[in-house]
Formats: sequence, structure tokens, C-alpha cells
Amino acid sequence: MALELVREKPVDQNPLAISGLTVSYGEKPAVFSVDVSFQEGRMTAIVGPNGAGKSTLLKAALGILRPLSGRVTAFGRPLDEMRARIAYVPQRASVDWDFPARVIDVVMMGLYRELGLLGRVRARHRARAMESLARVGMEGFATRQIGQLSGGQQQRVFLARALAQGADLYLLDEPFAGVDAATERAIIGVLKALRDEGRTVVAVHHDLSTVPAYFDRAFLINTTAIAEGPVAEVMTESNLRAAYGGRLGSARQAV
Repeated sequence: MALELVREKPVDQNPLAISGLTVSYGEKPAVFSVDVSFQEGRMTAIVGPNGAGKSTLLKAALGILRPLSGRVTAFGRPLDEMRARIAYVPQRASVDWDFPARVIDVVMMGLYRELGLLGRVRARHRARAMESLARVGMEGFATRQIGQLSGGQQQRVFLARALAQGADLYLLDEPFAGVDAATERAIIGVLKALRDEGRTVVAVHHDLSTVPAYFDRAFLINTTAIAEGPVAEVMTESNLRAAYGGRLGSARQAV
């Protein structure tokens, strides 16, 4: 009997590839069997109704939450091997802003892989941190306590921390939530500049009206994957109704 050769499925080389990801809080899954791959050099919005699993998906992909099942790769390799190329900006509401740290110290945290726990901070490290603050318009606040800043300023500082890493993949969880219009414009300007440099940006986003102006691609989710691709192909009436159902009208009014 001739032996049948089994061909292995090629590994997805995209910056972030998720396969069969399921996450559950109790008996009900928050994310169920999701397959999605995010393209290099593009800005992608993760969009869906409240409770759709958007932030859960991102946290589980990063290992912050433990999934029930699934596989995550970054640039074709296991995620743990590629963390140095990944920067993460969490939701501002999840951060303890009473922690006594100066703005420059928070940004320097983005260099921890390079510095190590006991690494000596050198002039080049401080210069990189200041350059990152300058990119988000916060260089004049370097010595200010992080808890003394406004919400928008705090979000800019956390983006600067991610910039200091010099990553190739940027993952952001609701980066525009609770910020002023000037901060939103500043953040989207920085993210588009990263995209133009060939970096990849993936952001959980809630404002349907700004998706076409801000992003190249969209991933629509409501526990399970609805659609992923160029914004115009994903944000169709039928796809939005599949994701939002009867909440589509209220979601549009909210934006």
C-alpha cells in the first residue's frame, strides 16, 4: 500500500494570526472559535457591539487572558518568541493612575526588555523616551506625575511608552475612549505615521462613523467572527446587522 503524504498547513506569516480562539467567562463563551489574521503594514479596527468580545480577543491573543483553545502566532512564530516586536496599549480605565511615577519613567518602561530589571539607563535611552514623548506632543510633561495628567494626556503617554519599544506590531484597546478631540487627532496621526513606516496597527474601536477615515481594514465580531477585510467590504448593511442586530440603530445614533 502506498503511503499517503500529509501536507502540513503553511504557517501564517502575518504580524498576528489567530486560529480557533475560544475564551469563556463561566459557561458562556465571550469569544468562540475565532479565526482572523491581521495584515502587515495596515491599520485594522476590531469593531462590534458592547460585550462582543473585542477586548477579550486582544487580551487572549496576548496571553493576558487564558483561552480555552486556539493558536496565536506573530510573524509566523509562536507569540512568546516575538514579544519584543509587539507593543500593547491597554484601556486607560484599567490602569492604576495613583501609582507614583513621572511621565518619563512610564515611557522608559517601554524599554524594559532592553534594559532588564537592573539595567542602567543611559543617555540614549532617555533620548529615545523623549523622542517618543515628542511624537505625541508630551515632551513638556516629562517630569510631571502621571496621576496629575488629564485622561487624554495619560493616553498619549501610554502611546509614547509603546513607541519607545520600536515595535513592528501595535495592539491598542480602545485608544480613543474618554479622550478629547485634540488627543484623538494626535493619536490617529501617530498611528497613521506608523502604518506609513510599514508597521502594523490593530485597535479595538467603538465609533462606527470614524472607521472609514481612520482605518484601512476592519474585523467585525460578535462573539464569533462576522467579517474581516477592507473597510468598505466589511462595513456593509448586512454584516453590521449580523453583528449588531436590533442594536444597529442605537449604535449609529451613539456615534
